[in-house]
Amino acid sequence: GRAGPPLAALSQVLRLERSRRTAIVYPLQKLERYLAPGTDTARFRLFQPGLGALQRAEALFRSDRGHPIDYVSSAVRMDHAPPPALPEVCFIGRSNVGKSSLIRALFSLAPQVEVRVSKTPGHTKKMNFFKVGKYFTLVDMPGYGYRAPQDFVEMVEAYLQERRNLKRTFLLVDGVVGLQKTDHIAVEMLEEFGIPYVMVLTKIDRASRGVLLKNVLQIQEFVKESAQGCFPQMFLVSSVEFSGVHLLRCFVAHVTGNLPTVEAS
Repeated sequence: GRAGPPLAALSQVLRLERSRRTAIVYPLQKLERYLAPGTDTARFRLFQPGLGALQRAEALFRSDRGHPIDYVSSAVRMDHAPPPALPEVCFIGRSNVGKSSLIRALFSLAPQVEVRVSKTPGHTKKMNFFKVGKYFTLVDMPGYGYRAPQDFVEMVEAYLQERRNLKRTFLLVDGVVGLQKTDHIAVEMLEEFGIPYVMVLTKIDRASRGVLLKNVLQIQEFVKESAQGCFPQMFLVSSVEFSGVHLLRCFVAHVTGNLPTVEAS
């Protein structure tokens, strides 16, 4: 297959000098030095896998003959969804939050997997299922808010409530604009259904350091005060620079039960 983009593989990241390497693999840690003294950063390091775990997770996202990674099918109703045979994770977020771009970055070491990315918000109209060998399934959900499909609520609510193999929902939030009203509605839905979820801050390459810090701290405070089912550590990602992508692969592998022990770095 064709070579993946620069920094898609850990081996490429490890060639960088140390501070650049940390910024790519653990972008949240990179922000710590700019916080006011005394700021609670314990939630920045709850999931901090070492190199071995990162490499094992990467192997799951690298396709080969014995480990195919494929788009399986799309569905607009639950009775069209593939059988719930494997552990599953889903990615949801506002239209234009960068969801398909992030999934394409996660699958960048499996170039035969076609994740369609559009500059038009609301491009994803169906639930798209991707099977990662015999290990787990990843689902790209339609975006909410602007240009959401008409049957979005019925489709997504049914999926979240009925999909018994769903292990974690990844709620994507735009790193430039932070939590929006529609994101709060999504959080309320996840909380109401008792669905475990994770906040992922996208497009961090487009946000200034000040804006990023403000949004990180606001979301951290919101999760601490208002959320029951949210993992306390958020994940920061850039689908362009691959910041945070390696760590997110590792967390997906972990929550789907494919990385039972995660040693600290």
